[in-house]
Amino acid sequence: MGRKAQKNDSLPGSLDMLILWTLSLRDLHGYGIVQFIQQASDNELLVEEGSLYPALQRLELNGWIDGVWGVTSNNRRARIYQITAAGRKQLAVETRQYAKLTLAIARVMGAE
Repeated sequence: MGRKAQKNDSLPGSLDMLILWTLSLRDLHGYGIVQFIQQASDNELLVEEGSLYPALQRLELNGWIDGVWGVTSNNRRARIYQITAAGRKQLAVETRQYAKLTLAIARVMGAE
């Protein structure tokens, strides 16, 4: 029996980056994005609907993703999202910022 994903309070600052990264791999609907992040994080990250859909709207308004109505593999109507060229640029910016932040935290944690 697998571990159940836990709500992670550090996720909100990283959610846009995680969504953009996921969509850089393939176009997905909202539930597919949630499942990918949960599975790829070995059930450490849980993205709740209350966080996901506002983030998707924000990313779409910023022009970083596009959403179109389509049909899922289960033959259900859903909004399918794909990353845009501007979204790829934003992903690069956020990835650099994340790398700098994690390095700074590692320095502090290693300080004596």
